[in-house]
Amino acid sequence: MRRWTLLWRRSAHCSRRHRPAVWRQLRHPDEQDIFALAHDLLSLQGMRDADIRRVLRQHLEGTFNGDGTTMIIEELGLCRGTVRVDIAVVNGVLKGYEIKSDQDTLLRLSSQAATYNRIFDTMTVVVAERHLRAAERLIPSWWAIQVARAGDSSAHLKIEHLRGESTNPNVDPGSLVQLLWRDEVLELLGQIQPAVALKSKPRRVLWETLATAMPLPELKAMVCARLRSRSRWRLDAPRTQDGETSQPCATSSGSQYRRVLPRSHRYTDRPN
Repeated sequence: MRRWTLLWRRSAHCSRRHRPAVWRQLRHPDEQDIFALAHDLLSLQGMRDADIRRVLRQHLEGTFNGDGTTMIIEELGLCRGTVRVDIAVVNGVLKGYEIKSDQDTLLRLSSQAATYNRIFDTMTVVVAERHLRAAERLIPSWWAIQVARAGDSSAHLKIEHLRGESTNPNVDPGSLVQLLWRDEVLELLGQIQPAVALKSKPRRVLWETLATAMPLPELKAMVCARLRSRSRWRLDAPRTQDGETSQPCATSSGSQYRRVLPRSHRYTDRPN
């Protein structure tokens, strides 16, 4: 837009002899003009969540391609679905990724971080540049920080790594076990305490029992293994280019790792 405006103003102020050349440039822009216009439009609109999510997901897919022990999940519900993390990577550890685009605010980041800090082994916040300084003040020092910067178009966004990840020192077993469904908890408890009758107990009691039944490292390993072995996730819906959802699809083709996509922007917790 800036280039088009400058050309238009130039046509108004230049001599009559030079105006036809300027008008031809306006009517028949070259490739440089088109890229400049796309860049200006993107800067006016700001980076969307879908733009950053696509680039981040592509990076994660490339990192874990061919790794059959890794699952990439979008919009994973935490603590009974009250909070969702944008992207979770599950293998031997739990990695979380939270996206804050130009069109987002940071009003919920503190409360989201409080939940993420209870569950994930590592966390990464991926922010548009305008959120960088404020986000640094709101997250713990063990979180990684990545910045999404605009290229010539939304297809050319780049994610830069500013701070590496460290291990979360305060994972909460009670919050961690809430990632499991009721039948999964019952199965694990049946292996640990086969003589205890728990089938009639509510989920809260089952979670509390499992959280105290083993050391945290063993619990983490069992939760990760259970998530990776699930064959009945909620209906998966891949996103379109605009970030919307379409028909169900469970896995990405041509890769051994599994990617679970959200059914909708609102996470629906699995019933008992």
